[in-house]
Amino acid sequence: MNLTLSIIFLSMRLNFLGDFQMATVTLVYPYFHPRADTSMFRFPPLGLGYIAAYLKQQGISVEVVDCTFMKQKDALRKIIDSKPKIIGIQSMYSMKEKSLELAKLLKAHCELLIVGGALPTTEPEPFLDDFDIAVVGEGEQTMFELVNQFINGGDLSQIKGIVYREENIDQIKRSPSRGLIEDLNAFPNPSRDSFDNNAYKKYYSNKFGYTTTAVMTSRGCPFTCDFCSKPVFGNNFRARSASKVVDEIEEVISLGYNRIWFADDCFTLDRNRLIGICDEITNRGLKIGWECLSRVDTLDPETVDKMKHAGCIRMFFGIESGNDSILALMKKQITISQVCKALFLCKENGIKAGAFFIVGYPGENDKTVLETTRFASSLPLDYLSFTMPYPIPGTPLYERLNGELISNEWQEPKNINLVKHKLLFESRLSENKLKFAIIKGMIQFYIRKHTGEKGYKLLGTPFETLTDAFYNLMH
Repeated sequence: MNLTLSIIFLSMRLNFLGDFQMATVTLVYPYFHPRADTSMFRFPPLGLGYIAAYLKQQGISVEVVDCTFMKQKDALRKIIDSKPKIIGIQSMYSMKEKSLELAKLLKAHCELLIVGGALPTTEPEPFLDDFDIAVVGEGEQTMFELVNQFINGGDLSQIKGIVYREENIDQIKRSPSRGLIEDLNAFPNPSRDSFDNNAYKKYYSNKFGYTTTAVMTSRGCPFTCDFCSKPVFGNNFRARSASKVVDEIEEVISLGYNRIWFADDCFTLDRNRLIGICDEITNRGLKIGWECLSRVDTLDPETVDKMKHAGCIRMFFGIESGNDSILALMKKQITISQVCKALFLCKENGIKAGAFFIVGYPGENDKTVLETTRFASSLPLDYLSFTMPYPIPGTPLYERLNGELISNEWQEPKNINLVKHKLLFESRLSENKLKFAIIKGMIQFYIRKHTGEKGYKLLGTPFETLTDAFYNLMH
C-alpha cells in the first residue's frame, strides 16, 4: 500500500540521517533476453549508467542490476542482497509488464520504490499502484534530489519532475516539470564498471565475432517523425564536446571492446561536431570500428570520407518506406531520391549500410507495401529490418489510433519466432498479410545479397513476381 510522501519521509528519517554512505540505491534494468536472442543491438542501459555515475559523484552508494543476461530469480536475489533502501526501476514500452511484476516482488525489500524511463515519463499514472514515485524526464538530477531529500527527511513534493499518489486523498500529484539538461559535459561518463562487460563481450564475440558497446554523444532530436517516441530527451538537440566523446571512447577501448555503437538518435545531425569527433579519433591514433544511426539528408562526400578514415564501419538509416507519399505521411522529411544518394555515398566510401522499414502503416495499401518490399530489397544494404507500426504512447501515431488499438503493449517473443512482430491496431491489412510481406522482402534481400544482380534476375525476379501475386490474393 502506497504511503503519502510526507509519511514516508517522516517515518524513515531516523534511519537515514547522517552519512550518505548509509543510503544504498539499487537501479534495475528489467530486460530478460529471449532464449533465441540474435539481436545485434544488445547494449547495457546507459541511462542507468549515467544516473549511477552522477549519484556516485555525489557520494552515494549505488548498485546497478542489469538483468539482460540473468534469470529473474538470480536478478531478484542480487537486488535483495544489495540491501537497498531505495530501488529505481527503468521501464519502457516493451518492459511495462516486467517492471510492474518486479515492483510487486521488491516492494517489501526497500523503503522507497521509484520508476523512471520513457513509458513512466509518458504515462506515469499506471505505475503508481506499485511504485511510490515516477520520475518524469531525464533522471540524473531528479534522482539525486530524491535521495538527498529522502535521507534528510525533506519534502519531496518540492522536487521537480516527479509524479506520486497522495494516499489520504487518493489523488495523483505532479510536481513542476524539470527542464532538459543543457550542459552534458558537466556530467560524468556512465558507470561502466556497474555493467557485466564480460557477458556483453561474450555475447557479441560468440554471435558476431567482435565485441561492442554503446556510447551516447548527444540527447534529443529536432525531427518530428509521426511514430517516434522521445519523451525523456525531447526535441532539443544537446551534444557533448568532441574531446569528451573521445575520452569515453578511450575508456571503452581500455575495457577490451573493439567496436562502438553510437546510440544517438542521429549521430550525424551536427556536421561540424561530427567532423570534430572524427578528427579527434584520428589525431589520437585510436583504432576502433564504429557504427551509428544516421539520416539520409545529413551526409555529404567530405563528411562520409572523414567518417570512414575515423573507423566508421556501418551506418544505419531509418528509411521506413519505399513510397514518397507514405514518407510524407510518416513526417520523415526525406525522399526516395535522398535515400539513393546517401547509400551511394556509403558504397563509394566502403561503409556498410543498414536500413529499417515499416510495413502496414495506417494509410498504406497493397501497392505501397509491395513498393516498400521491392525498394528495400533492391538497395545495396548489409543489414535490413522490417517491422509493423508500433503506436507508442505519446506519439502522434498513438493519438490517432487510440480508438483502434487491439493491444497497447508489445513484448519481445520469448521463443523462436519467424516474424517477431504483432499488429496492435485494427487495420485493413491483416497481420498475416503483413508478416508474409516481411518474409517476402527479406528473402528478396538475401537472394540479391548472396547472388548479385545476375542471380537476382535468375532467381529473385520470378520469386518476386510469384509472391507479389500471392500477396495480392491474400486477405
